[in-house]
Amino acid sequence: MPKAYDIDDVEASFVAGDDQALRRAYDAHGRLVYTLCRRSLGSDAATDVTQEVFAAGWFARRQYDPSRGSLGGWLVGIARNKVIDHLRAQGRRPSTVGTPSSDLPAALTEAEVESLADRLLLADALAQLPDRPKRLIELAFFEQLTHPEIAERCDLPIGTVKSDIRRGLARMRRHLEPKP
Repeated sequence: MPKAYDIDDVEASFVAGDDQALRRAYDAHGRLVYTLCRRSLGSDAATDVTQEVFAAGWFARRQYDPSRGSLGGWLVGIARNKVIDHLRAQGRRPSTVGTPSSDLPAALTEAEVESLADRLLLADALAQLPDRPKRLIELAFFEQLTHPEIAERCDLPIGTVKSDIRRGLARMRRHLEPKP
C-alpha cells in the first residue's frame, strides 16, 4: 500500500528535485499512471511506459507549474502522450477498452522504484556537467574505457582526462548530496 503524503509537499519537493521526491510522486500517482497505461497497452507494456512517464516527468519537472494543475494531472498528460507514442510505434490506434482496476498488480516493486530513482538522479547529475567531463565520465563508466584509452580516443593528455573525470565526479557528488 502506498504511503500517504501531503500532495502540496509532494509537488513542491518534486519541482525542487528533492532526493525522495520521485519516490513520493510515484507513491502518490504511480497507480493512476499505471492504470491509464494498462487500459490502453496491457500489463507488459504498461510497466515500461509508466517508468518512461516518471522519467520524462522527472527530467521536465522544472516545467511543471502547480498553479496550473495538480502533479497527478500533469503526469497523466505525460502518460497519455507516452501511450499514444507507444501505440503509434506499434502501428496501433489508441483503445479505450481496459480491465477493471481492482485486479491490477502493483506496477513496480519498491526495489525497481529505488533503482529507477537512483538512475534518474545520476542521469540528472551527469546532465548538469559541461560537455567534456560528461563525455569522459560516460566513456569511463558506461563504455568502460581506461584512462589511456579515453585519452587516445579524445586526443587529450591523460592528465586532463584524469582531472576532468575527478572534477566531474566531485561535481556530481555535490549535486547528489542532500540539500539542507
